[in-house]
Amino acid sequence: MSQSTPVQSTPAQAGSPHARSAIVTGAAKGLGRAIARELASRGERVALCDVDIDGAADTEQLIRETGGHAEVFGCDVSDEPSVQAVVAAVAERLGPPLILVNNAGVLRDDLLFKMPVDNWDTVMNVHLRGAFLMSRAAQGYMVEHGWGRIINLSSTSALGNAGQANYAAAKAGIQGFTKTLALELGRFGVTANAVAPGFTVTDMTRAVADRLGIGFDELVVREAAATAVRRVGTPEDIAHAVAFFASPHSGFVSGQVLYVAGGPRG
Repeated sequence: MSQSTPVQSTPAQAGSPHARSAIVTGAAKGLGRAIARELASRGERVALCDVDIDGAADTEQLIRETGGHAEVFGCDVSDEPSVQAVVAAVAERLGPPLILVNNAGVLRDDLLFKMPVDNWDTVMNVHLRGAFLMSRAAQGYMVEHGWGRIINLSSTSALGNAGQANYAAAKAGIQGFTKTLALELGRFGVTANAVAPGFTVTDMTRAVADRLGIGFDELVVREAAATAVRRVGTPEDIAHAVAFFASPHSGFVSGQVLYVAGGPRG
């Protein structure tokens, strides 16, 4: 009879899953709000990190109304002192952050020949620098506890999208960053994965319709027709994918990019 391989203990096995705290950046609305609500519904204590304090407070209220635990933390993910202070505050108030969802994002779309440098820098700083700073700050707690989950939000735009040179480059960078985190942190019980949404109904995609000069409903119909499942995504679709990567059941999955896009991508 072959000897079985020892199974590493996880927080869910060693104690209640309610012992975990999870940081979700960009939690004031859209995907971040849906992700925060989904994690809270699964018993996590959720730190709602955003520069939009009022929006994050609305998310907190929605979570508390359904019996979940969430607290608001003002944070600019592109600012190193802000990130360090917030992650330390989360650890003190909610417990060591063992789940990190790097979701914060902005759009500054334009064609390359007329894109201001500031628009390039803003997108890179929020998406890529933000994911770096948050992951660097949180990973120490995960390594110390021998368990952690980092989930980064990428996009199908990582494959290229006209008018989004900055956003596409940042989201492609997120994928390389994710795979490198998986290699560096895996030996410490920490996984890193990315979720890459296709067209999903949020305030950000409404802004895309404005940029293209078409009605949002028209854009939704067009995008739905281009998917295998003939519909566009919802924030909840993305939240469910993130929740899998955040769970104890995903421990043998790391360095992966999951396209949640209604069909084969990537």
